[in-house]
Amino acid sequence: MSKADLIFINTCRDIIDNGFWDTDLPVRPHWEDGTKAHTVKKFCIVNRYNLQEEFPIISLRRTAFKSAIDEILWIWQKKSNNVNDLNSHIWDSWADETGSIGKAYGYQLGVKHKYKEGEMDQVDRVLYDLKHNLSSRRIMTNIYVHQDLSEMHLYPCAYSMTFNVTGNKLNGILNQRSNDVLTANNWNVVQYAILLHMFAQVSGLEVGELVHVIADAHIYDRHVPIVEKILKNPCYPAPKLWINPEVKNFYDFTVDDFKLEGYEYTKLEDKIEVAI
Repeated sequence: MSKADLIFINTCRDIIDNGFWDTDLPVRPHWEDGTKAHTVKKFCIVNRYNLQEEFPIISLRRTAFKSAIDEILWIWQKKSNNVNDLNSHIWDSWADETGSIGKAYGYQLGVKHKYKEGEMDQVDRVLYDLKHNLSSRRIMTNIYVHQDLSEMHLYPCAYSMTFNVTGNKLNGILNQRSNDVLTANNWNVVQYAILLHMFAQVSGLEVGELVHVIADAHIYDRHVPIVEKILKNPCYPAPKLWINPEVKNFYDFTVDDFKLEGYEYTKLEDKIEVAI
């Protein structure tokens, strides 16, 4: 069993066994048939992943590795807010007729800001500091921009990254206001583990620890039976991550520069409906 599997199992069990149900509360999300989508939740779950020990992708069910990377590159590298720049269709429900999701996600990372070193967007600021200001305690990003919330089709869920270099290791804290655990928990972990690996490689650093802080970690009512079934699945050892060592520039990475060696998982037969 990988440590990622164990963390996922413990997180789900804690939510289902000890969580709070919002059944009697008015909620915004709904299912495709119009039924309100209620959840059982836990407040402030904190999970830690040592990326030197393993790559944290679960084997209890398949996490779509390539699609997860495609999305993180869409947000952080392309800095796009248009689903036409994305190969999957996971954002289609929030896009307008032009494919835009408004001033959300990649849009915010691409906004230029003035610094004493010159104009940079948030991603370029991180890359600059990782090469010039390793001891800085100010290496962070934030895409939850209140002045633009009215022009976002979806408020950012994973909204902030804080980077910290300890010795020669690059660590990161992912702050997430809300997490649909069945649908997106390991998806987000995989994405930001990959992001740390990319930033470490192009900065001449080793990858360290990813800390995932979730304010509202929840499982939707229609997902609980699926989660209970998944938690009984067999687990396999963590696969090995391969990253193309020739890539030295963050903007040169493509999905094909990443591979998993020995990724085994249990096939999920159930269709996972996504609350809107």
